Amino acid sequence: MLNRTILVGRLTRDPELRRTANDIAVATFTLAVNRPFSNQSGEREADFIPCVVWRRQAENVSQFLSKGSLVGVDGRIQTRSYDDAEGNRKYITEVVCDSVQFLEPRSASNPSTGSERTSKPERDEDPMPDNITDDDLPF
Repeated sequence: MLNRTILVGRLTRDPELRRTANDIAVATFTLAVNRPFSNQSGEREADFIPCVVWRRQAENVSQFLSKGSLVGVDGRIQTRSYDDAEGNRKYITEVVCDSVQFLEPRSASNPSTGSERTSKPERDEDPMPDNITDDDLPF
């Protein structure tokens, strides 16, 4: 069986970082991915795909990405369900990311706006790790 997904798109909002009861970091974000064709009106449409990333990558995503950041995601599609407060069954389909690649410098999508995110220390170099090779890129 094969369940593999590769996406390139932009974050629709800042990632949300939480911790499990066992103090494991988990970040969620939604990725806007353009469709390769136009609709009948000639407009480009996009799909909005929920993504989740765990542990150290979740912390990196939360620290270095923000709304509008261009990323490449490699992962798998997962479905799950839960009962809400009213007892209704809710179903969720999301991409569980094995890898999130930062595809542009942080300053390209997040110019200084005076928000709380700019109070974090900035790095002079690209936020991508040094051990990335061409074989690791999703395109």
